[in-house]
Amino acid sequence: MKKKDVPQDQNATLGGHRKALYAVDDNGQYSVVPTTGWEVEETVTTLAVEQYNELTDDALARAKQGLTAPLEYHMFAKRLNLTTLAQATGLFQWQVKRHSKPAVFKKLSTRVLQRYADALGISVTELQQLP
Repeated sequence: MKKKDVPQDQNATLGGHRKALYAVDDNGQYSVVPTTGWEVEETVTTLAVEQYNELTDDALARAKQGLTAPLEYHMFAKRLNLTTLAQATGLFQWQVKRHSKPAVFKKLSTRVLQRYADALGISVTELQQLP
């Protein structure tokens, strides 16, 4: 993309901030260009956030019914999915999925709970509770 073609559509999801993009200048060199975003990016970001909000609400309801562990709720509340949480903790996806079962979650060691808490940016106590 050329420097003059970088969109400046005032993306509301950026909250008035700008971000940097690389674009080709008049000399054919890549340079950093500030942008306020563009409409397509805003639409996609908004849809993704809405989807995570729905997943979070569903996980909360399922956790309150005892169908899933608080881990699943916190994962979605922090905008993560099975793959990204597994990568952040260094665990396998099948382990994260298994740990999302209430009976298994209750038996997790403090060490494993701490790995999840660190990846989610919350305390172990918060991890074990629902809002």
